[in-house]
Amino acid sequence: MSKDKSASKESDAAAGENAGGEAKPARFEEALAELEQLVESLEKGDLSLEESLQQFERGVSLARECRDSLAAAEQKVQILLEKEGESGTLDDFDAEADDR
Repeated sequence: MSKDKSASKESDAAAGENAGGEAKPARFEEALAELEQLVESLEKGDLSLEESLQQFERGVSLARECRDSLAAAEQKVQILLEKEGESGTLDDFDAEADDR
């Protein structure tokens, strides 16, 4: 195996792969950034139907990954709050209140 192929396989393994063989972003921020790019691409309307469907499918997968990451983070916060003796319930975030 050549050095380039070996390096490529190592980077694929480090990034992780989903069941479809596509590279899975290692971090929430990367998944969110890719999702934003997909949305922009789809909104332009320049893609064929097949390309649009492929991008939509990838977007759904990324959205699920982001949702799961956020749920895991929320669970960790609740556990930490409970360890500190604080209420384990979290209030919904109100973005408009921060803008005032």
